[in-house]
Amino acid sequence: MPSVPASVLVSLQNNTSNIRNICVLAHVDHGKTSLSDSLISSNGIISQKLAGKLRYLDNRKDEQERGITMKSSSISLLYEKKKEETPERFLINLIDSPGHVDFSSEVSTAVRITDGALVLVDVVEGVCIQTHTVLRQAWLEKVRPCLVLNKIDRLITELQMTPLEAYNHIKQILEQVNVVVGGLFVEEILHEEDKKQEEKNTNQIQATPNTKPKKKN
Repeated sequence: MPSVPASVLVSLQNNTSNIRNICVLAHVDHGKTSLSDSLISSNGIISQKLAGKLRYLDNRKDEQERGITMKSSSISLLYEKKKEETPERFLINLIDSPGHVDFSSEVSTAVRITDGALVLVDVVEGVCIQTHTVLRQAWLEKVRPCLVLNKIDRLITELQMTPLEAYNHIKQILEQVNVVVGGLFVEEILHEEDKKQEEKNTNQIQATPNTKPKKKN
């Protein structure tokens, strides 16, 4: 895809109904920055051959040296939704967030300003500790997550799985993610029930008249 002119992105900022803020969440080294590179290359900003190697949004020297994301970085991208006549254009503000537990505050900030989140899971490593954390953060901020299964090729090139084994392995990962989300749902329901019961008990105490006998002089 040819490079998108900056004037096009600027003009899209006037149509707020077609602006989406999307963050990328995952455990460390599950492929967030590589996915961001691939999405950036779709706008012609970098070559597709460099996607995953350039780490475009890791623009700090220490991030490039250590090979991890330490600060949330953002970029505006054009997305065209195909229709019958003319495509509908959207401005996507993509935020690449850190995956290391030491930078959880950066993730919290990114989630609070987004409309949706891409949650990446390395199919070989599966659901990890930080995966639980980012799913919880997205749930608490009412951000709808979209699960992305990454590095599926490793099942074949490294683990030498058959198609059936790979299918069953991926199914297990989906079940693990659903268990985490289901646990968050149950936790919220129980919290709401406890809150209602507490309010009910408070109202009953307030409605109970004071029956203590008055002291005689």
